[in-house]
Amino acid sequence: MTNSAPVLSNDTRTLLVQLADKLDGLRPNAAMSEGIRLGQALVLAEQLHGPTEAAYAAEQDFLAAAPLVRHGETRGEYAAQLRLIAQGVTL
Repeated sequence: MTNSAPVLSNDTRTLLVQLADKLDGLRPNAAMSEGIRLGQALVLAEQLHGPTEAAYAAEQDFLAAAPLVRHGETRGEYAAQLRLIAQGVTL
């Protein structure tokens, strides 16, 4: 039996990469926080779908796929994790 990565929707992959790009593009060496993860999930999902049920579903799927932020983790390190998850790598 193999341990395979969960199948991600196109929306989830899109949101993972969008947040990774945002984190890499602005202060990648600064500390990452759980508040950023939670807030950006909503912001990016609503940018993708507007304030709709589809945005809510995309936000929830993103939060299920994006790992919790570890103490001392930088924005760039977290972005690298998001990119791997978007590519289907199991962490």
